[in-house]
Amino acid sequence: MTLKAALLSLTVGLAVTFSSASVMAKPADEPIQPIQPAKVKNVGLVELGKKLYFDTRLSKSGFISCNSCHNLSMGGTDNLKTSIGHNWNKGPINAPTVLNSSLNVAQFWDGRAKDLNAQAGGPIANPGEMASNHTLAVEVLQSIPGYVAEFKTVFGTEKVTIEEVTKAIAAFEETLVTPNSRFDKWLKGDKKALKADEVAGYKLFKDSGCTACHNGAAVGGNSFQKMGVVEAYQATSPAEGRVGVTKDEADRFNFKVPTLRNVELTYPYFHDGEAATLPQAVDTMGRIQLGKKFTPEENTKIVAFLKTLTGDQPNFKLPILPPSSDATPRPTPFDK
Repeated sequence: MTLKAALLSLTVGLAVTFSSASVMAKPADEPIQPIQPAKVKNVGLVELGKKLYFDTRLSKSGFISCNSCHNLSMGGTDNLKTSIGHNWNKGPINAPTVLNSSLNVAQFWDGRAKDLNAQAGGPIANPGEMASNHTLAVEVLQSIPGYVAEFKTVFGTEKVTIEEVTKAIAAFEETLVTPNSRFDKWLKGDKKALKADEVAGYKLFKDSGCTACHNGAAVGGNSFQKMGVVEAYQATSPAEGRVGVTKDEADRFNFKVPTLRNVELTYPYFHDGEAATLPQAVDTMGRIQLGKKFTPEENTKIVAFLKTLTGDQPNFKLPILPPSSDATPRPTPFDK
């Protein structure tokens, strides 16, 4: 090999090496990170939590389960402006998706629960949601031999507690992550994973300032922000945000930034569910948060990008729930 040929070969080799390194390093340079698959540490705990997640007997009516408002066939939500609870009660706020919720800084729109464990017990005892109470929920489970046996296997005791119930539900919810979206594949170097308009939409998303709030692996969920920074938002929900937790007036109308993972599945949008479609949500957020009016073409490109954030959905065999016993308290479908 001549000296010229050797130098050419070395140059090409270095170019390939640097190019590969650049591709591999790219995710770290982006405001959005690839989402990682869940790591299950305790299979038995997760399986118990899965059963409890789908069990309507935790509600007073025997009709509502966690999956009622956080339907795993519908992006982990219910696609309603606000959820319907006990006695056909219309809730005050939109149900956030349970998918990737383990990545949130806190749970609920106002962050009143520090983690999934703290969140899991809330709906059970909320009179507008499942309308039971922790004592009755435990009594129901304690009366079901199949559950008693499973709680003993998982926790080492036949005495069921609400702490064990919420721990199991939270363990199952922690597995509900959605990796392998087309955007994740693009981040990891697969340039064919996205189309030109989707890449353009991502650039617009970044350049417009959207990633100031929607960043990280969940593309949101890691901060609280005021709804209506540039222009006041006329909410149709009475919810006042973080102020209800902190009692600090500065937190009024501050809400947890929602994750944008699987956002094409989790309509309608915002805490009041007022935006029925993604184009409407993009237009509203541009105006009230950024002071920017997106053109129809820009809006279309951003929406195209957002749809690339849909990842692998939960895929498992539905649990077979243990039957009630003669001693199991009976449901009360409606309050008179």
